[in-house]
This record gives sequence, C-alpha cells and structure tokens, in this order.
Amino acid sequence: MPTISVDKAELFNALGREFTTEEFDELCFEFGIELDEDTTDSKHPIVDGVEEPPQLKIEIPANRYDMLCFEGIAMNLNVFLSRNTLPNFRVVAPANGELESITVKPETTQIRPLISGAILRNIKLNKTRYDSLIALQDKLHQNLARQRTLVAIGTHDLDTLKGPFTYEALPPEQIEFVPLNQEKKMNAKEMMEFYEKDRNLGRYLHIIRDSPVYPVIYDSNRVVCSMPPIINGNHSKITVDTKNIFIEITATDATKVEIVNHILVAMFSQYCDEPFTVEPVKIVSPHNHQSREVPDMTPREMQAEISYLNDVCGLKLSPEDICKLLTRMCYYAAPSKADANTLDIAVPVTRADVLHQADVMEDVAIAYGFNRLPRYYPSKTAAVAAPLPINKLADIVRAEGAMAGWSEVMPLILCSHDENFAWLNRADDGATAVKLANPKTAEYQVVRTSLLPGLLKTIRENKSHSVPIKVFEVSDVVFKDLRLERKARNERHFAAAWYAKTSGFEVVHGLLDRVMLMLKSAFITREDGIENEKIEGYWIEELNDPTYFGGHAASINLKLGGKHHVIGSFGILHPTVLKRYELPYPVSALEINLEVFL
Repeated sequence: MPTISVDKAELFNALGREFTTEEFDELCFEFGIELDEDTTDSKHPIVDGVEEPPQLKIEIPANRYDMLCFEGIAMNLNVFLSRNTLPNFRVVAPANGELESITVKPETTQIRPLISGAILRNIKLNKTRYDSLIALQDKLHQNLARQRTLVAIGTHDLDTLKGPFTYEALPPEQIEFVPLNQEKKMNAKEMMEFYEKDRNLGRYLHIIRDSPVYPVIYDSNRVVCSMPPIINGNHSKITVDTKNIFIEITATDATKVEIVNHILVAMFSQYCDEPFTVEPVKIVSPHNHQSREVPDMTPREMQAEISYLNDVCGLKLSPEDICKLLTRMCYYAAPSKADANTLDIAVPVTRADVLHQADVMEDVAIAYGFNRLPRYYPSKTAAVAAPLPINKLADIVRAEGAMAGWSEVMPLILCSHDENFAWLNRADDGATAVKLANPKTAEYQVVRTSLLPGLLKTIRENKSHSVPIKVFEVSDVVFKDLRLERKARNERHFAAAWYAKTSGFEVVHGLLDRVMLMLKSAFITREDGIENEKIEGYWIEELNDPTYFGGHAASINLKLGGKHHVIGSFGILHPTVLKRYELPYPVSALEINLEVFL
C-alpha cells in the first residue's frame, strides 16, 4: 500500500482539533487506513535549510486514489467526522464561453491514442500546495498509471501558452524543445540519450523509445508543452506563482485517463477563487470518435439493495439510517421511490473504487463501525471451508511422493521459451503456450506447459550434491485455450525426476505404480483396456517422443468412466536434453495429468 506523509499540525488544523497519537491511530483504523508512524519524537531531517515539521505517515489502501495526498485525506476524514459534506464539484465554462481545445491527430493511434485535460483557473498555490500537487502526480504515476505506461500527467502554466492545442505523433528527430529544468534545446532522440542514465526518468524511456513516432503536445505557436510520458517542456513549467494550470493527460487506457483527471481536479480545485470548480477542455478527435468535453464531474448513478446491505453486515437499519452512514463515506444516497428495498446512490467522481453494491456494503460497515457489528455464526452461509477436489487429490499424491523418499520442489511457473520447447526437443505450434507480451528477462518468456523444465533446472543447480537426486512437483501448468473467456486453462500435473549414475527407469516406473495404486487405478493390459468395457485401470504403451531416449519411453493410458485418456508419459530423457540442462548423468522422469481423476 502507498504511504503518504502529511504535516501533522496542518492536518490537525484541517480537521479542526488536536489528536493524540492514539486517538488519531484509532480514527485511521475506524476509517480503514493505517497510521504507520508519527515522527513527533523522531529526529527531523533538514529540508532546504529548515527542519521538517512532525509528519504523520499514513498507509492508504491501493484502491483509494482519492487519498493519495493531503487534500484527499483531510477531505475524506472531515466528511467521515461529519464536520463537512462532500463538495459539489462543478464544471464551469469561461465567461466568454470559448473552451480551450486539444485536437488529436490520427498518428497518435500508433503510440498513445488517448488524451484528456482540464484547466484550474485563478488557483492560489504556495510551496506546500505545490509540493502536494507534484507528489500526487508522482503517486498516481506509480500506482494507478503503472509507472506511466497506462497514463501520464502533464501540468503547465497556461499563461505561458496559447491555445488551441494539438496532440501529435512525430519522428523523434522532428521534436525539439528545452526539457523541464534544462537550458539546452534538444530533439527527442538526443533526449533519450541524455536521460538514459537519469535515476528518475531513465526508467520510463522504454515506453516509447522503440516507436517510430513519439507523442508530443503543441500550443498554437508550436511551443512544446510535453513529450509524454517522458518529460514536460521547460517553457510552461508551473511554479508557486502560477495562476492558471493547464492539465493534459495522455493514456492507453480510456477508463484510467478519466479517473486520473477527476482525482487531480477534485483535489486541487478547492484552491481556485471559486472553490471546487474546473474549466473544461474540448477534445477534438473525430478519427476515433473520441471528441468530447472533459472532465465530466457528474456523479455516477447506481443502486444497492437494502436487504443485501443489512444481511451481510448483520444489521437491521432503516433506509434513512443507511443513507446517513453513506453520507459519511462521501456518497449521495436516498431511498428509491420505485422500490422500497432499493437505495438510489450517486457515487462522486472521487470514488473510482466503487464498482458494485459490495463496495457500498463495505462502506456502510466502516461508517457503522466494524467493532460495533454484531458477532454471530452465520446460519445462511456455508461458513466451513473445504479443500477443492483438485487440491485434495494433489495432497494425496504429494504425500505419497514424500513417503516414497522423494523431495518436493517448487520452481517458478515461468520459464524461457527454449526451456519449455527446444531444450526438451519439442516444437512450438503457436497454439499451446501462453507467452508474456513484455517479459523482463529471457528467463521468463512463457508460462510452462510441462513441469519437467523446473525439475531439470532444480537438479542442475544441485548437481554437486551426492546422487541419486530424487525430486517431484505437484503443481499447475497452463495451456492456451481460445474457447475460454480467459483464453487459457490450468492443469494440475504431477512430475518426478531421478538423477543418478544409472538411468533409474525402474525406480520411476515404481513410483508411477505406487501413485496410481493410491489413486485406486489398477494396472491392466492394453487388450483389456481397449476391448473390455467393464475393466478400468491403466496401462503403458511404447512411446516415440523426442524428449525421451528412443525405445526407452512409454505413454501412460487410463481407462476411467468408460473413457480412454492418455494422461502422461515417462522414460529416460534424451542425451541432448541432458546436455542442454548441463547434466552429466542420466535422468528418468515421469509426468501425468491429475485432472482426469476428478
């Protein structure tokens, strides 16, 4: 969870009273946040030649984007304490009725297609407010924006620019401007080299570096506002003296770009001459049908069932009482005129975390007080947990492997493409493995489709130990499956590998027989399995698989419920497989699919 540091004296002043550390810790607990540290009794660092005042370090839930700054914490706690009501955020057009506009060029679809914006007019900043604005942008970039990959924010002194604005995508050599806090003009290619080793900006360069075009925002005089998501131009840098702030937000995610816009303007519009008002910006984007006026500060309408809210919380509150509780959590709520069991709820733009009536129920419980909720054993729900059948089956197999003297290992589920295919002498048909779109290293390119790579890598890293090495794993593999909603499915497998100076084929075979016996599957002949409908069990057949040494491998066949399944294979691994995994001694291995036993 993100941790926010706020000035203790300023926060208590905003809340209208002094708290002891214990009292404020209790208030945070009741609201659902956590006081991590009160630095009153600690040594305070020197910032700009002045000793930093006592700070409160508060942990904020990852979904509460509206509390990532001092303004959000103070506003929400004041509403929770019933000192204030939620502000009425309003969109107000300029006096002349002419909105600033951002025209989006079609080329931006190649790199970063979405943009939003807003203007905060006649804002009054000081150093504390300025620092809070910058810190909120940084927190949003780190969390909701996923390190600027989904959303990037630019804030500018509007008085240094002249609209209308254009959002374009150009080759890096054609983009020239003076970057923020620099004096020398550079083109975008030079900037990439200049910031390559920069501790702060260097980590964002990969987002656009390999693209043939870079995004850029110009004013009507072709002054560069920013090159998102990397850096703003120095020309429009905001300061504590800035009176009018132009906000532009570029993105690849249509939902998150508006959430970020709402959070920024909601938190800092309170410092405008007319508090909690924002001037809209017109987005002109006909090529992708995204033309609109932003931001839209209208609360989002939803409904919640009174019976659901009461039943889950174990309460018997009237609709009016629930509405009062929700008011403390920044909702607008009223009993529905159409249905006596329903509340009409308006969710403010600051509460992007509210997606379902379950979220409303949680806020009812918070406002009522979790410690005040009645404690009882729920009679209407299945409150006694039980293992999933596949997990129970896996535990049986896991116990048998351990009692047979084998050691369980737990390697990573990701591996390289070669480890999953080429090193096992297997071909990739393109329809089997789930591949990572942007792997961080070559070691983690695909989700494994076999447990063998993990076992062999484990043996490789432990080959200096005495032999034999006997290891097994019971875990999931993943296969691509376009028929399913997630386009992939998990399978629970059991695999084991024997590494010694002799092949150990008979040892692996023995382990297979023991596991199948515990799974109540008897060994039968191939003829009985195929010809006799009444007989069930398993048998083995010779297998020609390049993963294994020729003539020393078998498929494992199972007849269960009148159906024939090939559930796995075992054998002595091919010498080329051993060479790729740097193993000098033979390895025998087996792998079976446990899903068919359910």
